[in-house]
Amino acid sequence: MAETTFIHMTDLHVGNPAVVDDHLFSDTSATLTRVLELIATMDEKPKFIVASGDLTNRGDADSYRQLKSIMSATDLPVIYAIGNHDTRPGFYEGMFGRSSDLDMPYDHEHVIDGIHVITLDTTTPDQIGGSIEPDQFAWLARALDSHSELPKLIVAHHAPALGDTPPWDHWRTIEFGQSQQLATLLKGRNVLGILSGHIHHDRFSIWHGIPVIVGMGQHAATDILTTDILRMVEGASFGIGTIRSSGLTMALVPLPQTRRELNRYDLALLRQKQEAALAEASK
Repeated sequence: MAETTFIHMTDLHVGNPAVVDDHLFSDTSATLTRVLELIATMDEKPKFIVASGDLTNRGDADSYRQLKSIMSATDLPVIYAIGNHDTRPGFYEGMFGRSSDLDMPYDHEHVIDGIHVITLDTTTPDQIGGSIEPDQFAWLARALDSHSELPKLIVAHHAPALGDTPPWDHWRTIEFGQSQQLATLLKGRNVLGILSGHIHHDRFSIWHGIPVIVGMGQHAATDILTTDILRMVEGASFGIGTIRSSGLTMALVPLPQTRRELNRYDLALLRQKQEAALAEASK
């Protein structure tokens, strides 16, 4: 097979310029504009862009209109996933002008340059962590069968849980049991990799034989040198993926950064918030 180059960006967190947002810690519109400018200088033009969720910071339709305006600078196909900062109604209205079926998961698939890209909506309304509903697993099984001969990329905002037991910080991942179910479904399916975001730091893993690529994104970086708090620092990057017959390579392009502290979260409070949302959803 011929080599295919693509771009992985994530956690764009684009804001509505008409609204002051205290939870937007950097000029994400300027960062995204700069990333697109850098992509345009590449000697080898990529075939497509993957944007793996948290496209906006507030999930309102006007923020998606701002995103569309910025992304109009590229003529590359863009494959969007949505994340926990996004909302399905805002996304559908702002990106597509859609006014019906606004609560439906945004699951979709595309074949580009011989690569079968399958995108899962792992968002759980009003929760931080990720999930995959039974109907989505059924859809994914059909999608995997639809082009069984082609190599595949899976795009999902939340990465699967990597360990052998449920993690204490379960809001960072797809729910543990569903992660295990996903691993079983993807086994032997020629999956080149899973492209994700959400945790705001670059991380590469091999999960049941599948590379899981998590990007830092374009908003802020998690300081992984600290564990008792969630410390956000200045930082952004995007990835250049290359697919060969031997598999997937991901090279990172970091933007200039100082690691200046932008914000802190108490992890205990974050855990309480997620567990309260899970308890409410189970009633």
